[in-house]
Amino acid sequence: MANVTPPCTIAIFGAVGDLTKKLLMPAVYDLAASGLLDAQTHLLGLDHNDCGQDGWGNEMSDALHAFATKQFDPSKVRSGDDEAYSFVMSRLEYVHFDFESDEDFQALSKRLESTGNVLFYLAVAPRFFETIVEKLSHAGALVENDQRFRRVIIEKPFGTSIDSARKLNEQLRSVAAESQLYRIDHFLGKEAVQGIPALRFGNGLFEPFFNRDAVSSVQITAAETVGVAERGSFYEGTGALRDMIPNHLFSLLTQVAMERPRSFEGDVVRDAKATLLSAIPPILPADAARGQYAAGTVEGQPVPAYRDEHNVARDSRTETYAALTVRIDNSRWRDVPFYLRTGKRMGAHVTTIALTLRNPPDPFEADPVAPNLLLLGIDPQRGMVQRFSAKRPGVDLALGPAEMGFRYETTFDEPPNVGYETLLYHALVGEGLLFQRSDMIEFEWAAVQPVLDAWEKSPETPELYAAGSEGPPTGDELLSRNGDKWLPVAPLDTLGT
Repeated sequence: MANVTPPCTIAIFGAVGDLTKKLLMPAVYDLAASGLLDAQTHLLGLDHNDCGQDGWGNEMSDALHAFATKQFDPSKVRSGDDEAYSFVMSRLEYVHFDFESDEDFQALSKRLESTGNVLFYLAVAPRFFETIVEKLSHAGALVENDQRFRRVIIEKPFGTSIDSARKLNEQLRSVAAESQLYRIDHFLGKEAVQGIPALRFGNGLFEPFFNRDAVSSVQITAAETVGVAERGSFYEGTGALRDMIPNHLFSLLTQVAMERPRSFEGDVVRDAKATLLSAIPPILPADAARGQYAAGTVEGQPVPAYRDEHNVARDSRTETYAALTVRIDNSRWRDVPFYLRTGKRMGAHVTTIALTLRNPPDPFEADPVAPNLLLLGIDPQRGMVQRFSAKRPGVDLALGPAEMGFRYETTFDEPPNVGYETLLYHALVGEGLLFQRSDMIEFEWAAVQPVLDAWEKSPETPELYAAGSEGPPTGDELLSRNGDKWLPVAPLDTLGT
């Protein structure tokens, strides 16, 4: 049974933004409903919007009605019987705040001086990360002692290149201790992602598979059916590679590929991940492919090309699809290619990991053994499936497909969640296990920087692929040169069948 969090003020910069409404506040509600928040928890909203105390309270109430999980019951709210809703709403306080005002930070620091523990959540645009942390430090708001902690959660993107990531790390560490900085990656909040080390290291059945002797290749796919919607101006300066790979997909890779840590304490696990990331050589541009979605059909509906989206340049060279071949130069994974791909407007919304297992010497010459697969479903179907060959019934020695595995939704009774509950809880109790450390961030950017540089200099535009497809042909060629082939973009139930 998890312990209740310590008393704490959660100070939210960007309190009226979408992240607060759609993810952070519903997560606070779920933690309250689970009885995990201390009675002295306080929620302090800080933003430039002059909505006032009542206005912010109304917005947060509306957010819970719109985005909270299934355990949220509006009828109980109306009758006053929802204790978690009352818990959250009675602890809200709003302050009109200028993120660049020294006076506002001094006033905030004075206000928090006698409150004890504070968790600052930066639900703001990246351009404010450095400014806010520096001003908090200069105002004395980050000073810790034996009676109180001061921690900062920083959202992604954490830098846009190896140089910017290093610079941001240096600037933040000059005013705050590394132990105070919690760089959040919401992929690590997913239950199925947290479960990968448990499957690997907690089962003698699976642990022997995770090495070069058993695995011939690994595919990690994060595909989306959505386009850029109203985020065109953001995406134009970002692209698929920066948006997804040196954070989300590398987080999945480290869970799959790291060495067994000597314990599951936060920094011990992060040491294992950092060691793994340091063994990834810079990725050659020849080992990367990119594409951009053209018009097409997704889920039966016609959709426009990327260049026809709002706030997107008509001659845009921004990639909406990126695929990489990643190599790991260590004894466990040497010569095993890890194929990473991500894309928008693809044929299905899925996040999956597929390990292709090496076949034993094949005695079934007339009926060859199909590739054996160990598949991990992250989203939307979560769980594990092993696909293998078994003898078909009958007098002949013929093989047929078989499987074994589990699904989270049918195996466990899970509490409803939006994916931020565990991350927020870990930050409150001071557990860094699920957060990125500065060295991990820099190893990830260093690996992809040669590709980013080459794409920036290249006059070529990304190869077009039809919306609703599985990406551009160059993505397929990336694997075919090694004799491999992408599995279809498909959910766990049908993946690899």
